[in-house]
Amino acid sequence: MPRIAGGLPGEAISAEQRAGIRAARVRRGMYVVPSLFTAGSIGAGYFAITQTIDSVSASGQISSSTHLDWAALAICLAIPFDALDGRIARMTNTASEFGKELDSLADAVTFGVAPCLLAWVWGFHSLPPEMNPDMRRALLQVGSFACFLFLLCGASRLARFNSTANAQPRNPGRLDRKYFVGMPIPAAAGMIAATVHCCYGYPIPNWPLAVLWIALVGLLGFLMVSTWRFWSGKEINLSRTQPFQLLMLLAIVLFVLIKFSSGALFFVALVYMFSGIWARAAYSWSRRRRHKPKDELADQPARPGAPAFVDEYAQQQPMRFETEPEYPHDHPSGRDSKQDSKPDDY
Repeated sequence: MPRIAGGLPGEAISAEQRAGIRAARVRRGMYVVPSLFTAGSIGAGYFAITQTIDSVSASGQISSSTHLDWAALAICLAIPFDALDGRIARMTNTASEFGKELDSLADAVTFGVAPCLLAWVWGFHSLPPEMNPDMRRALLQVGSFACFLFLLCGASRLARFNSTANAQPRNPGRLDRKYFVGMPIPAAAGMIAATVHCCYGYPIPNWPLAVLWIALVGLLGFLMVSTWRFWSGKEINLSRTQPFQLLMLLAIVLFVLIKFSSGALFFVALVYMFSGIWARAAYSWSRRRRHKPKDELADQPARPGAPAFVDEYAQQQPMRFETEPEYPHDHPSGRDSKQDSKPDDY
């Protein structure tokens, strides 16, 4: 005789109980959806690693460059998977510790190991053998160390995210926005992959470009472990009732990225990287201007239309928050601002 779980034999199941059981099953199944996107990210990283290895044993430069180009595209394709799994988990309220740890391990493989291997093979291993042997050996050694530092900084970036509840950047921005503390590891991996794809997978042909590649890989590693702010995109809300304008804009962006992928992906990655550098430089400049000595302020001309005693009074008063403070919680209105208790993505 039918009975419900935990009930006694002979207890009939009503329609409401059946609906509750069905809803519980659907609820348990929803936890699989974010993990499927994470699995897609791992699959793209695995494909990128295999394509990079195949490029080493490929016969001919064209065949080798094709494998490297496919590896770069796989890493770029994994970025949307990584961005969507966290958003879907929050939208469906299915976030869990298992999903968080799985996402961290997936990022370590897809955006740590795969771009590190791709950067070394494309930038240093494929240098022409007819160049100076000593210089080629030195570039291989320094390049291997730079790629290792990239992987180490990426792992440190993930560890800092998992161990820090609410990290604050050293150069805070607007109080109503949330920022990444340090460059996210998917963005750093995307910069490497976009550069390789922009060159259609053809390896670096000479030593000056190899030196420049070492500097770029080292800069990406530094930006990941820095405490500078990077745009997180948290203000993009896909759960609005009528997001027609946003969907139209996303459709146009996707069309441009797919149609002109070699140049568009590199441009987007480069702009995002320099946005964090520009934000830090602008904050340092505004902070130095805010803390100018009083003698420098006295040498400045008086403001037009204001009496002389106004400038003298302003110099005698303590410095106020003309620009944003170093930490958001020190702002006078920081206590009233609403803070998102959910952690950011990587």
